Amino acid sequence: MPEGHVIHRLASALTDSFGSRQVSVTSPQGRFDAGRLDGAVLERGEAVGKHLFIDFATGDVVHIHLGLIGKFQFTDFDAPWGQVRLRITDGVTAADLRGPQWCRIITQDEKEAVLATSGPDPLRADADPQRGFERIRRSGKPIAALLMDQRVAAGVGNIFRAEVLFRHRLNPLTPGRDIDRRTWQVIWDDLVELMAYAVEHGRIDTVREEHSPEAQGRPARVDRHGGEVYVYRRADLPCHVCGTPVRTTTLEGRNLYWCPRCQRRSKAARG
Repeated sequence: MPEGHVIHRLASALTDSFGSRQVSVTSPQGRFDAGRLDGAVLERGEAVGKHLFIDFATGDVVHIHLGLIGKFQFTDFDAPWGQVRLRITDGVTAADLRGPQWCRIITQDEKEAVLATSGPDPLRADADPQRGFERIRRSGKPIAALLMDQRVAAGVGNIFRAEVLFRHRLNPLTPGRDIDRRTWQVIWDDLVELMAYAVEHGRIDTVREEHSPEAQGRPARVDRHGGEVYVYRRADLPCHVCGTPVRTTTLEGRNLYWCPRCQRRSKAARG
C-alpha cells in the first residue's frame, strides 16, 4: 500500500496539472459516475494520510483511497486506457486511476469529517502530534503497531515505521504507555523530515551518510520501492551499523523488521 508521501505527491501533481482549470472527467471502465463532474473546474488536490481528495468548483469532492493495488498515473492524453476507473484530462495530460480501494463523490462536509477523524499527518502544516501521543500513552500495544494506526500518524506505513524506530534505536515491541513525550517528539520530528524528503525525491531514503553504500563500500540497494534503508525487507541480512542479522516477525498482520542488537531502547537518546 502506498505510504503518505505518494498521496501527497499525487495531490500536488493534480493541482499543478489541472488546478483552477476546466477538465474532462470520465470513467472508461464505467464503475464511477462522472456525469456531473465532466467539464467542471478542478480546484485542487489535497491529501491527509492515505486519503486523496480532489476538490471541484461544483462543491463536489472525489475521495480516493488507493488501497493495496490502486494506481493513479499521469500519462499522455493518447495513451491506452485499459481498465481505468477514473480519467481526468485537459486534452493534453491525463491522470488515470486504476484498481483503487474506493473512489467516490462526497460533499465538503463529508471531507471535513474524514480530516477530523484522521490522525496527525507529518506532511501537513496543521498537524498536531499531541493527538497521536494521546493514543500512544494510553495503549499497551507495541509502538510498532501504534505507528501503523492512522489515528496516531496518518500516512505512516510499514517502511517509515520500521526505519524511524531503527534510526532512534527503539525496541519496536515497547508498549506505547512506556513511550515518553520527548521520545514521541523525536519520532515525530524525524518522520516529518523523512517523509518530506520522500515527497521531494519520490523515494524513501532513511540511511545516514555514514552508512551509505559509498561510505561503507557496499552495493546500492535494489528494490522496487527504491532508496536506502536500514532494516525494511532486509531480514537475515547484516545490520548496516552492527552486523547483526536483521530479524522479522509478523505483527498485526504486517511484516516487522528490526535489529535485535541496535534496537534495545524504550526512550530516544539525548542529543
